[in-house]
Amino acid sequence: MKIALTGTPGTGKTSIAYILERNHSIQIVNLHQFALEEDLIEDFEQKRLSDIIDIDELNKRFIKKTYDKTSVIIEGHLSHFLKSVNMVIVLRCHPAMLRTRLETKQWAEEKIYENIEAEILDIIESEAVDIHTMERVIEIDTTNNTVEDLAKIINSLIISRFKEKEKYKPGQIDWTDVLLDDTFFHGV
Repeated sequence: MKIALTGTPGTGKTSIAYILERNHSIQIVNLHQFALEEDLIEDFEQKRLSDIIDIDELNKRFIKKTYDKTSVIIEGHLSHFLKSVNMVIVLRCHPAMLRTRLETKQWAEEKIYENIEAEILDIIESEAVDIHTMERVIEIDTTNNTVEDLAKIINSLIISRFKEKEKYKPGQIDWTDVLLDDTFFHGV
């Protein structure tokens, strides 16, 4: 089973993937590293300080790739664009906590704002549902959980072949109330 682990930057993808690999022996593929190895970086966007990846070619190359284990997690904020995955896990985080996490990484204020806005508007979840349908997408709130607890939840979902996915169906997490808070975006 190929599982995309996606979400807005700062929601915990890399940290959770590390724990899943270390504690639960799940094979992890870092999508950005895969794109680098496959020479799929088309350009570099200076404004966002990020690589531009050829998504169509990424899909073609990823379909051809075989893995050693029965369950493979493809980690990265673009992993939901892979059409060959069986399930998509979208990690979500309250915008206030997301701000703190991205500030800790010393991201530029403009990039922090852009990612908070994407999180509030459910951009990644909406894209995932459009590509994979509601039945193949789940969302997990990472705001108040440890990476170890989140890894256990995800591991349990994988072991059960996502039998408990109703508990995590898309659309249950809603951060739009932040838009009504005049102080939240102050200074941005």
